[in-house]
Amino acid sequence: MRPAAHPFGDPQTVEIARDGSDPAVVHVTWKVGAADDLTLLGIELGVLPQDRVMLDGAVSYDAEDAALVSRAPELSAYLLDHVAVEASGTACTGVVTVVGDLVADGADLAFTCPAAPASAQVEVTTLTDLHPAYRTLATGPSGQHQVYGVDDATHDWSLGPVTAGARTTADATTEASLGTGASAALQIGGVLGAVLLVAGIGSLVVRARRRRVPSVPHP
Repeated sequence: MRPAAHPFGDPQTVEIARDGSDPAVVHVTWKVGAADDLTLLGIELGVLPQDRVMLDGAVSYDAEDAALVSRAPELSAYLLDHVAVEASGTACTGVVTVVGDLVADGADLAFTCPAAPASAQVEVTTLTDLHPAYRTLATGPSGQHQVYGVDDATHDWSLGPVTAGARTTADATTEASLGTGASAALQIGGVLGAVLLVAGIGSLVVRARRRRVPSVPHP
């Protein structure tokens, strides 16, 4: 039996932001709205027992619920099923990187796109599978706002300009493709170049000295 839901309290929230060091990565930080929503989600995921919901629909929240839900592998799977990022028509690969206090700190999802996107379409459907009245208050770069709901599950976000000098996923891939062999070859090439340069300078010095030595007359 699906547990009762209480979607009319504090809303869940998400924050969308570009990664500070890799502009190809988009972060979505999700926070559950209230403690009873957290308990209901835990019941839905099978992490908490069904008897936490009373006959009158009230939810029996326990202080240990937050830790049990945040540590459960089912939570990461649930979030990746209900949060998605797409850039230029291509889905970005998501992973759950950090899970803290789901009310105060939330869970961070990092989505790696093929290239640094100027904008991204973010889909959020968390908790609407428990009740269609759930809403999600979302914020993004430069003060952007959106309210997600069952009928407004996607929104396009402007991510702002790419910071000059920031590393990109493509940069890291290119460096990795060079490998240690290529790196060593570059270093050896540099050393050989320096040796040849020194040898050339030495040859010029010897020639100059020979030109300056006066000829000795024969007796």
